[in-house]
Amino acid sequence: MTGMPPRSSTESPLGVFLKARRNSLAPKQAGLTEGVGIRRTPGLRREELAAVAGISNDYYIRLERGKERRPSPAVVEALARALQLDDAERNHLHELAQQVDRVDLADNVATGSDVPVGVVRMLEALRPLPAFVTNRIGNFLAWNPSGLRLLAGLSDWPEAQRNAARFGFLHPAARGLYVDWETQVTGLVSALRRLTSTEPNAVDVAALVAEMRQKSPDFQRLWDRYDVDLYVTGSQTLLHPQVGELTIEYQVLRIEGEGGLTMMTYHAEQGSPEYDAFVRLDS
Repeated sequence: MTGMPPRSSTESPLGVFLKARRNSLAPKQAGLTEGVGIRRTPGLRREELAAVAGISNDYYIRLERGKERRPSPAVVEALARALQLDDAERNHLHELAQQVDRVDLADNVATGSDVPVGVVRMLEALRPLPAFVTNRIGNFLAWNPSGLRLLAGLSDWPEAQRNAARFGFLHPAARGLYVDWETQVTGLVSALRRLTSTEPNAVDVAALVAEMRQKSPDFQRLWDRYDVDLYVTGSQTLLHPQVGELTIEYQVLRIEGEGGLTMMTYHAEQGSPEYDAFVRLDS
């Protein structure tokens, strides 16, 4: 199984995230003047971020390079404010700081999971509303008829190949299905980015990310951007080959237990065009 290239000995998930956010914040946004001369970094320099956060430059350099292992909550919060992080990014930064010394052994990470019978029954009970279950890396494990058919083209692939990131970036039907394709797939990259940070030695995560970075330049571009967000509820506009254009709302439900399972559910009011489209997909 192919893995990701090894990180350097001085690189840490916390440092990677800090550097990515530092590079994305312009001096003017941080209330600084850009000064004269050519800047080698697209965003803030290390010393500039340290000054805005109120910590020493030496301490920040050691933190970004992975040599400082135990930042205090106060330091993490100061960096979050200096980097102007939103709630999802702030939570991710605290999560990284809390597990910076943790070692994940690949043998201890579940690579798959059976779907509990109660969840399978819920999928059936939700019909005609589309719903499906994925594991923590986005493999599709269970679905109801409209849930599978809503992602037009996914059923063409063998079950073992069905994965949310693969579908979004590699399936030829996906770009035509999602009207705002980039917003949709940015969420998929965000989920994998968070996972690689909190499970840096998980073999299944590394293999999927390496595959996607190799096969999709767009995935690599969004990966380097390192956006972090929590896509729990929202809406999608689809141009579906069977039921036409529809804007539908979704809700992500976390399933407690091992395997990191989630259920993606879509909903609409009875009698609406979207609900009628669900009925057609279900039948």
